[in-house]
Amino acid sequence: MNRYFETIEFDALDGFKCDLRRLKSDKATNGPVLLVHGAGVSSNIFNPPSENNIIHQLAAEGYDVWLENWRGSINLEPNEWDLDQVARNDHPAAVKKIVEITGAREIKAIIHCQGSTSFMISAVMGLLPEVKLIISNAVSLHPVVPFFSKFKLNVLMPVVSRFFNYLDPQWGLYPPDLKSKIILNLVKATHWENDTKVGKMVSFTYGSGFPALWELENLDEKTKSWIQYEFAHVPLSFFRHIKECIQYGALKKLNDKNNDYVTGPPKTQARFVLFGGKKNKCFLPESQEKTFQYLEQFKPGFHKLYLLEGYSHLDVFFGKNAHVDVFPKMISELEQG
Repeated sequence: MNRYFETIEFDALDGFKCDLRRLKSDKATNGPVLLVHGAGVSSNIFNPPSENNIIHQLAAEGYDVWLENWRGSINLEPNEWDLDQVARNDHPAAVKKIVEITGAREIKAIIHCQGSTSFMISAVMGLLPEVKLIISNAVSLHPVVPFFSKFKLNVLMPVVSRFFNYLDPQWGLYPPDLKSKIILNLVKATHWENDTKVGKMVSFTYGSGFPALWELENLDEKTKSWIQYEFAHVPLSFFRHIKECIQYGALKKLNDKNNDYVTGPPKTQARFVLFGGKKNKCFLPESQEKTFQYLEQFKPGFHKLYLLEGYSHLDVFFGKNAHVDVFPKMISELEQG
């Protein structure tokens, strides 16, 4: 199925150039649903080569599908961002633009990884009043990672940051200089899993697994090959911020010991539905459990938590059976509002 997306540029509140991709559809009788990608990828991460992907499933159910490319997108100008910048500037502007174009009074969102953490900050700060349902995958307000990920953040990142401002899984295909070739050779020597070189670079960059972001048995060969071109530059400035949050136990303002985003109730009426793969080796499922417990103390029984057997991090969206195991749950929650 060929899909045509209209590209709509917008300025974040600090002037950074972002864009939205809107699926052109004559069947969009339901309201807007905004999909928000993670770090070091683009909105196309929701569009794997499958007729059953989440975009197709939402369109078939009559939703007006929007994809946000915030400043962490590899389609945009490389920049050194942190979660605070994205939360305060990108997502509020994206939501405002959708409301302006559609006239919708309410929108819903499906958010993933660092698109999720930053979007959650926006929401709990009260910056997204139009968003009434938020479906979050992998991590929300309480990042919890494996021990080896802490080691990488605390020991390896300071060393790597002496030589690089960005890491780029594309080095698996085209390392541009001696420094990146050294990194690639290190990755090849330590990652023996049956993945592509880009896939191995992804696992070096994010998480602790072999691979880190998916279970190989959940991917078909077409998707595994497609992934090679969907990951690129990610700034070390982001890793410095998430390191602080992990050490603190919750999302917090960068370089501010006493300013977190989980003191007091969230300043939103949105209902949150949290998804986490039980095999996630980037952010442990405990991440979503902790955020669910935080939300439940203020509005018991209002929110929902799904922990998915057999799933990891991104295979929740592009696993070969996600259209059977995952998407019906998400669409059911969208229908409930």
